[in-house]
Amino acid sequence: MKNLAFAIIAFISFYSCNDGKKTKSISVEEKVDHQSHQEKTASSKIIDTTIYAERGVQYALSAQAVLGKNLMQAIKKDGTIGALSFCNEKAYPLTDSMAVVHNVQLKRVSDKPRNQNNQANTEELEVIETYKKSIASQDAPEPMVKTSDAGVQIYFPILTNPMCMQCHGKPKNIESPTLKKLTVLYPEDKALGYDLNEVRGIWKVTFDN
Repeated sequence: MKNLAFAIIAFISFYSCNDGKKTKSISVEEKVDHQSHQEKTASSKIIDTTIYAERGVQYALSAQAVLGKNLMQAIKKDGTIGALSFCNEKAYPLTDSMAVVHNVQLKRVSDKPRNQNNQANTEELEVIETYKKSIASQDAPEPMVKTSDAGVQIYFPILTNPMCMQCHGKPKNIESPTLKKLTVLYPEDKALGYDLNEVRGIWKVTFDN
């Protein structure tokens, strides 16, 4: 009888141990699956950020191309004075229309705005300063990505080119009629004194959550 009892106890102990090992094995597998899921999720977030950056730059540059094309047409037709009138009357509507096309919030801001509605806020000023240092070091401009409750913000610099110098260069190098027109259209103008390839401002593209 005692031998039978010992046999039963041994039998139960054997299967209890095996059950414990099996349970432990399942637990480890679940943990590995969970870690794998977390890694995939993290990877997806990185990919999404990259996609946002690419799309943001694409939208900013497409808007800049549209503005530049219309600006050149205005200059050819009516000279620099015509370009000033275009910027004053049509730059905002064109930018807004591009934002609608791409279904994003799209704007240009600067630390030295011509139109005071383009004044950069504190966070945007920090981005501009970062780009100034980067361009001064001759680094190729890269998009900056920030996330918030409002969505994903993509920043990209606006650099001065020869065409910009006609009304954004040093006052001594700007034609007198152009300076007078600037005073009339933009009495609080700060957007003068630039050299070539300087940070004039930034594009800000916001993708809503």
